[in-house]
Amino acid sequence: MKFEEKLEQSKESYPFNKWRKGFDFGMVQYTDENCTKAKTIFDELIVALISLGGGALEKDKVNKFEIAVVALNNLNEECDDCLIETGEREELCELVNKISIAAGIEPGKYGCGEGLASEWRDW
Repeated sequence: MKFEEKLEQSKESYPFNKWRKGFDFGMVQYTDENCTKAKTIFDELIVALISLGGGALEKDKVNKFEIAVVALNNLNEECDDCLIETGEREELCELVNKISIAAGIEPGKYGCGEGLASEWRDW
């Protein structure tokens, strides 16, 4: 499978539609707007990685993950730190790890073995 295809396939693990359903059960932080913003952060990460290409230096790929995780920190802060709670944190860390593997990066090398999200996340 090609580099681009692996990255695009990781979108199948997006949790954002599930988050939207939480809004119907009183989880008011999961508005369409907030879920779309979170999804867009990952869409932009994938586009940035594809633009770099599979042969890019790992440090350049890692930089794209840093941008995405910092953007998630900012989004969570905008939502009074209630958008990314325990379950969502686990989903997002797993998603970041799947995308990093698709990008040819071993997640265990980062974040004390937890993956790239743990390098910069505040959630």
